[in-house]
Amino acid sequence: MSEQFRETIPASLHGQRLDRVVSLVADISRAATASLLESGGVTVDGVAVMTGKGKVKEGQVVEIDPRKLPTPQLPVADSSVPVDVVYADDDVIVVNKQAGVIVHPGAGNPDSTLVNGLLAHFPEIANVGEAMRPGIVHRLDAGTTGLMMVARSARAYDALVGLLSQRAITRMYVAIVWGHLERSTGIIDAPIGRDHRDPTRMAVVVDGKHARTHYAVRQAFDVPQPCSLVECSLETGRTHQIRVHLASIGHAVVGDAVYGGARSVLSAPRPMLHACALNFTHPFTGEELAFSAPTPHDFLEVLARCATS
Repeated sequence: MSEQFRETIPASLHGQRLDRVVSLVADISRAATASLLESGGVTVDGVAVMTGKGKVKEGQVVEIDPRKLPTPQLPVADSSVPVDVVYADDDVIVVNKQAGVIVHPGAGNPDSTLVNGLLAHFPEIANVGEAMRPGIVHRLDAGTTGLMMVARSARAYDALVGLLSQRAITRMYVAIVWGHLERSTGIIDAPIGRDHRDPTRMAVVVDGKHARTHYAVRQAFDVPQPCSLVECSLETGRTHQIRVHLASIGHAVVGDAVYGGARSVLSAPRPMLHACALNFTHPFTGEELAFSAPTPHDFLEVLARCATS
């Protein structure tokens, strides 16, 4: 982890313990936070703080340097992690990720990730791409299900990253969202970055990175409360992009507790978001590859509770 963080404490975090703030902002475990504090990796208003018990105040500046954390161990193979392989050749792997599976190891999640499972099936990816996330060229959130492509060779890693940057890969998602959208189709073009009021979340912000999401309403429901089944496609791949964009126009994903989509009237075990289709040209054979992933049972169960009046 090389990214450093500098955050001005917003009103929403006033009075919180420093260790909790560091853990949330840097996305690391409490144990890692304690180690980082002890190593002098956290300062408050320019002064190193060695314990996380104190409470932060609005307006204070917290700087976090995760480089002072102990070097993490490289991921190892774990055959107990479920890996649904949809396609594989010498260069490219496509998998259907299950709900709750984190894509790669990180602080607070050292094992039991998709990468650990992939290494059990394809040990050669250990030397492909970044050491802590071998083979991974794009990610899905832990709660999102569906299709992901993985590089099996070094040449494929470079090629697939290039295709993503050129927007030459089609990624389609389905989501259940709250409310009825004003237009049946549209484009959400709004920059995404860390929420200025709560740096533990992403948000549409003026100084964020360019992000575009296309959407089309498949079906609208009135019961138990107005909601819609929406299809989305990505031009860009920002963190939490679909969830943030849909929430920004007043239609949060059902079950998404982070962005205002968790409501008891239509409970869901996770954000109802599924990567249903993935299309791209094979970087070496030139073959047009098209994959689809069936809608998971938990998504269908929530959808079954929706109806028109």
